[in-house]
Amino acid sequence: MKNRGKFFTIGFIIVLFLVINFFGTTVKFVTDFLWFKEVGYTETFFTKLKAQVILAIPIFIVTWGLLYIFLRKLKKKYDLEIEVVDANRNKKINLWIKLISVIMSLLFTFNIVSTMWFEILQFYNGESFHSFDPIFNNDISFYIFKLPLINTVIGYIINILLLLIAVTVLFYGYLSIKDSIKNVSSKFEEMRFNPHQFDLSSVLNKKFAEKIINQLSFIGVFVFIFLGIRILLKSYDLLYSQVGRVFGAGFTDINITLNIYRIVGIGCFVSAVTFFMGARKRNLKNALTVPAALIAISIIGTGLAGLVENFVVEPDQLSKETKYMEYSIKNTQNAYDLHDVKFIEFPANDNLTIEDINNNQEVIDNIRINDQEPLIQVYNQLQGIRPYYVFNDVDVDRYYVDGVYKQVFLSARELDQNRLNEQARTWVNQYLKYTHGYGITMSQVNEVTSQGQPEMLIKNIPPTTDINITIERPEIYFGERASEYIIVNTDEKEFDYPSGSDNVETLYEGDAGIKLSLVNRILFSIRKGSYRVLISNNIDSESKILMNRNIIQRVQEIAPFIYYDPDAYIVINQEDGKLYWIIEGFTVSDRYPYSQPTDKLNQGWNVNYMRNSVKVVIDAYDGSTDFYITDETDPIIRTYNKIFTDLLKPMSEMPEGLRSHIRYSQIYFDVQSDMYRLYHIENPTVFFGREDYWDIANEKYMNNGEEPVGSSYVMFKLPDEENVEFLLTTQYTPQNKDNMISLLVARNDGDNYGELVLYEFPKTKTIPGPNMIETKIDQDTVISSQLTLWSQVGSTVLRGNTLVVPIEDSLIYVEPIYLKSDTESNFPEMKMVVVSFGDKIVMEPTLDMAIERIFGINTQPERPAPPQENEYDNTNINELINQANIAFNRANEASQKGDWTSYGENLKKLESILEQLNLLTNGTNINTENDTIEESNDAQ
Repeated sequence: MKNRGKFFTIGFIIVLFLVINFFGTTVKFVTDFLWFKEVGYTETFFTKLKAQVILAIPIFIVTWGLLYIFLRKLKKKYDLEIEVVDANRNKKINLWIKLISVIMSLLFTFNIVSTMWFEILQFYNGESFHSFDPIFNNDISFYIFKLPLINTVIGYIINILLLLIAVTVLFYGYLSIKDSIKNVSSKFEEMRFNPHQFDLSSVLNKKFAEKIINQLSFIGVFVFIFLGIRILLKSYDLLYSQVGRVFGAGFTDINITLNIYRIVGIGCFVSAVTFFMGARKRNLKNALTVPAALIAISIIGTGLAGLVENFVVEPDQLSKETKYMEYSIKNTQNAYDLHDVKFIEFPANDNLTIEDINNNQEVIDNIRINDQEPLIQVYNQLQGIRPYYVFNDVDVDRYYVDGVYKQVFLSARELDQNRLNEQARTWVNQYLKYTHGYGITMSQVNEVTSQGQPEMLIKNIPPTTDINITIERPEIYFGERASEYIIVNTDEKEFDYPSGSDNVETLYEGDAGIKLSLVNRILFSIRKGSYRVLISNNIDSESKILMNRNIIQRVQEIAPFIYYDPDAYIVINQEDGKLYWIIEGFTVSDRYPYSQPTDKLNQGWNVNYMRNSVKVVIDAYDGSTDFYITDETDPIIRTYNKIFTDLLKPMSEMPEGLRSHIRYSQIYFDVQSDMYRLYHIENPTVFFGREDYWDIANEKYMNNGEEPVGSSYVMFKLPDEENVEFLLTTQYTPQNKDNMISLLVARNDGDNYGELVLYEFPKTKTIPGPNMIETKIDQDTVISSQLTLWSQVGSTVLRGNTLVVPIEDSLIYVEPIYLKSDTESNFPEMKMVVVSFGDKIVMEPTLDMAIERIFGINTQPERPAPPQENEYDNTNINELINQANIAFNRANEASQKGDWTSYGENLKKLESILEQLNLLTNGTNINTENDTIEESNDAQ
């Protein structure tokens, strides 16, 4: 009775534990289903569930049945061997066998279905790469979609077999010791007072080992068979070897290690036979001789591979590894989509003229003289409006501003509840009242105010603008900073935005959210651990809870098998005036044969294959989330599309107002440009010597000292193209040098999206890299002395990115200079622009002034055709003269104040007025009060 009570207590505790966990799991499951139903991805939700259920039921039944039968037979055989029949003993042991079988089968099944369901779906739906590995001639899809599942299944089978071995040993050992103690009652009485008198060697001896070996004869056969299969499959892992000169199988791997694997693998099959025969005869020596020999062969093989690598391959590595280097070059280029780069020979001449500048004015107008790092500080200081508003980062994009294609900066003004006053952080304020951010700020990349601050195109709350871009729905309920759930459509109106000393309030009008019926209130109060969701009088049946408002968390909940860029960017859809987030999605793998893994990613991803195959669009107001396929050639995304039928959409379904703003992913480009430093080389001899290895160019950025230049979105014209394009670029230099050798460009616009272009510079002359421009700045006595002076008068000089801009067949370099005052302000202001071209380098308050200093002013501007119908009199001329005087005086005043922006603007205005006067005084039909004087062209 005592034992039965103990068994019942243990069973009750286990059942109670399972019920509590099942209840929590049930609540999570139901609320997850409600959320997936709200966002419109129920099929994706049930795909995983169906796969797990279909997999779990048979696995549990088979595992439980096999384990239970095995343990019963094990016990029965043991009883026959010791010739003991004890009904009470048998009944208790049978209960333990049932309990152990169920628990172990549940744990085993849970472990399998939680890890293998996705591998199984990929196995059956895997798309072909139509590319083959060079050693075993298997399609790449075998290694990415099929081999992982095969290895997992083999591993689980071996683990089960090893578990059965452990259970057998423990079972026999436990019963043997217990029965030995029971049968020697006299010694048991002595042992109770002196346990050291009981000798385990009398039980756990050679005879006991032979008995165990005999019992394990059948299990051992399967262990060796599956070990042999596993070792043979391990041959495929040589395709990811790092022993030789390149990533992937090299000379030693193919000629030594591969053969060792084959010998040991076949030897395991032989061991299965010899082990069975020796075990049945209870002969340990015969049973273990071949396995011991295989261990010795493995050790000898490892030593032999080391000797061959050091004494055969190393002295003649180039000839021995040539073909393997060719494999690595080709496969790495394919894995990172670097096999189709377009090459352009760019002369980088120094023959640019003012006429060329005028013909490329749209390029000049889109040169960045602001940088994102200082700009985010300015946005938060000048456009934060209230302490609880925050700009997370600044994005760069392009828009048609009043019909002109322009590059702009923009950032979303999000609400950060952690910045609310401490006394204001009540449950009502955090979850019902302060629910959303409001609007964006947009500024030009090439314009600053006279104070060095960005020239705003969209600003303030509510958004104000003088351009053709309007925002009809500025509220931001879903964003990068949103972290908590909120409840909308309650009796408590939401804070919308501040207006003077008052606040404007609103009610949510979007479709997002799950309605809080009584049942749902109970479920979500349990899920969120907040009783207030259940008891709040502000909540009724029409109220809705908005979950997963953080956009990265949102997409990860829906499709966790896709990898995401954590830095989303905000977009204004000019078709509907709404705000949307775009997130870059990637398909990755670490199983691409002969492809070099990248260490460029900071996400903890270990990958050697990568594609930017997905763009995710999230409505900032109602949270609607759409996944679009951007790379139809990617077999992995095609496989996912077959598995999750309601998840992915073709790019053709993306609204044009959003499609015009997709960008080439900066993370993806950084990975590609990093790999291309070495893998642009296709000649194995050059590759072996790293003779043409490139570095990412260095620059001095902010006050951080030298660091690699980051990739930059810029706008210029590609050779033979008529229009300016939005491009992503980075610069290369030879290893440990500062001269620039090439420029890698990714195209973003229209049908050219995704095309990679490499500007190849002449190797016969020195093309300055960004760091050489930094040196020129430091060596220019006028510029360096000015920067030194500013650094000594209570300000910090910060250097912006050095932009390399191709114009015609030449290059110009532009770098903004910021001042950060130690007393007057705590954010940087753009004060000067450095422009370098050829041997010239200048620093001026504006880009236009710097360009004019280098290239001069166009002395023959294109004159507009004079009006044919209007007549001008002295009044017109006198008015123009007055305007000219005013512009001249204002320019003088601006120069005295050091306001160079205003100075330049007034000079331009004066130039325009003088041109008009010139036309009037030399044109026809000039009227006076009394006479009309006609001057013919001949008289002129």
